[in-house]
Amino acid sequence: MKKIIKQILFGKIAAREYSTITIKNGIQERVYLEVLKKRIDISNKHWLLCLEPVVFGIWLDKESVVPGIDKDVSYKLIFAGSDSKENQSKDNILAIAELVYVDRIVEKEGMLFLLKLKKCKLFHISLMRTWLLYLNYYKKPQFSYNKFKSFVTAYSFPRKVRLISFKEEGYFNIFPMDLLGPIPPSDWYVFGLRHSNVALSKIISTKKIVVSEISFKHKDTIYRLGKHHGNAPASVDSLLIKFIKSKIFGFPVPEWLESYKEIEINKTINLGSHMLLWGTTINETVSGDSPGNLYHIHFLQYLYQQKNGSVYHDV
Repeated sequence: MKKIIKQILFGKIAAREYSTITIKNGIQERVYLEVLKKRIDISNKHWLLCLEPVVFGIWLDKESVVPGIDKDVSYKLIFAGSDSKENQSKDNILAIAELVYVDRIVEKEGMLFLLKLKKCKLFHISLMRTWLLYLNYYKKPQFSYNKFKSFVTAYSFPRKVRLISFKEEGYFNIFPMDLLGPIPPSDWYVFGLRHSNVALSKIISTKKIVVSEISFKHKDTIYRLGKHHGNAPASVDSLLIKFIKSKIFGFPVPEWLESYKEIEINKTINLGSHMLLWGTTINETVSGDSPGNLYHIHFLQYLYQQKNGSVYHDV
């Protein structure tokens, strides 16, 4: 019976929680913020920063800040499957999320609004298929249908994977993250690190972190490093990776990186399961052009892409 349900739901595609892709010609999805009857394209100015609860960081520069915006107004995110603003028919909308205000960070260049997901609707596939998918592949203790929907919504936009490096005396760690991003065109950078990450307290104490852009071609190595979120590697040499030292901090970064930024942390905010780190870039070093980066999307988003002729590539 389960094989029949699988065939009905997604044919020959293997079910999984998240899909890994590479993007070579730009992200096709768009994300819009609706607030005070204004619709703002925030596709490259929003980041997922916490999972429990789901919290987004949304950057509005001085020109984009809507007069009257504050903690008491209603916020909505619209996730669309196309880069065409005119093509926002019901068939093109992936998810709609209602959000509530949590906090904000004010800088001279603009503001980072922290908004918590209150409720959401999904439109990737039919409601019945979505429910069957959840019942057969995702339902488990303490993972409700609402939590499932919130994760699908958050990963209806590709989340780029980068590498974090940190070193202090005898301690070293390096691990991948997708809850982070630069604030264009400023030098600000935002991170959402899980409280269970052993490096978090040390990063906060020293106020230093290095983030590297890496190619999808190193996927296997990147995911092997993923296990170090909870436990630091035994040593730099134990990772069997060639490292170089970052220019200012001297933190080890992979020799095959595309670029890296050294960042000083100057603010933290507890969001729930994750801690927000807010910092400024003090050095950027570029090594070469990118053949394409690694991104995460939810499996429902992957199904939508396959149905609509995805231009992305599986990795």
